[in-house]
Amino acid sequence: MLTQEYISLEEKFGAHNYLPVPVVLVKGRGVFLWDVEGNKYFDFLSAYSAVNQGHCHPKIVKALRDQAGTLTLTSRAFYNDCLGPYEKYITEFFGYDKILPMNSGAEADETALKLCRRWAYDKKRIKENEAKIIVCDGNFHGRTITVISMSTDPDSYNGFGPYTPGFIKIPYNDLEALNIALQNPNVAGFLVEPVQGESGVIVPNEGYLAKAYSLCKEKNVLFIADEIQTGLARTGRMLACDHENIRPDIVILGKALSGGTLPISAVLADNDIMLVIKPGEHGSTFGGNPLAAKVAVASLQVIKDEKLAENAEKLGKLFRSEIGKISSNMIELVRGKGLLNAIVIKPCNGKGALDICLKMKDNGLLAKPTHQHIIRLAPPLVITEKQIFEAVGIIKKSILEIEESK
Repeated sequence: MLTQEYISLEEKFGAHNYLPVPVVLVKGRGVFLWDVEGNKYFDFLSAYSAVNQGHCHPKIVKALRDQAGTLTLTSRAFYNDCLGPYEKYITEFFGYDKILPMNSGAEADETALKLCRRWAYDKKRIKENEAKIIVCDGNFHGRTITVISMSTDPDSYNGFGPYTPGFIKIPYNDLEALNIALQNPNVAGFLVEPVQGESGVIVPNEGYLAKAYSLCKEKNVLFIADEIQTGLARTGRMLACDHENIRPDIVILGKALSGGTLPISAVLADNDIMLVIKPGEHGSTFGGNPLAAKVAVASLQVIKDEKLAENAEKLGKLFRSEIGKISSNMIELVRGKGLLNAIVIKPCNGKGALDICLKMKDNGLLAKPTHQHIIRLAPPLVITEKQIFEAVGIIKKSILEIEESK
């Protein structure tokens, strides 16, 4: 079938909760994708940072295939021979006592919220049902009812109420607002993205995370880092919080934890927090399954062995520098950290970010707008310097073609 035939099938039989770029992909290797007509593209979305290790990394695929033919799922009703070794590996990898394995990023966020609330009642002695968790304007932590109750994006929450109570919303990157919110004695946690990806790659001021962490410690409040999109080497460190040398009380991971092969997420914390949840109080049929355990170890090992954090740090600086050299009235701002970057677009001749993304597709590079006027650019971390220059050339050509069109 051709592109439009596949698209028509999705439009007819699938829910209309996405509006994809009109390309039908059939193959991925490294930093490249191919469509049904055989066209080749740079991938500059990386499945929202789920394929940091590149598409179909052979070591990750091997781990997947080897385990898939042996044992895939037991549920947590029984032990298996893969979960314990994975738990030991990942906790030592990040330096925490315990992991609670889940599947999707939203599930991991929900898990962290439950841990925080139970800790508040058992350890901080907040009155039952009175715990508050501080969140930031512009956040994106998933799509569940509780998570959208924290959102300030009308597209995320409109028409889905009633909403889950217990959240205090403050401006992102605003220490004064955080300090004021922390005066509430019922505050149990502060949930924050080290860089707000879905909001358009909003990078906070240098020192914001470290000072926020310090303020939380003064008030015996848990600092919870949502590293689902920013973690696993994307910003130039294994965790984005590592840029400011802080150790969150709870770390939430997902996306690239599987190298893009299947849903795997995790919550990391020390015993004082993790052990407040007892048997039967939280779980998942698929969380921590043997297949996920083997794949996650392979995915983390690839990041470490191939020095993907170092590559992201180096090439991210190069990318922003080269994009900054493009002379175009449509480029309002370039920002980012590591290989998580964005271009803020100023409309020209009635055309904007989506038009540029469609033109980039025509020229051999895939990306997608966020919030109508921002293009997020996040290639797999295995990208090379030569490929960065080639990709920047495509981006430049596409922007100038749109700017010059009538």
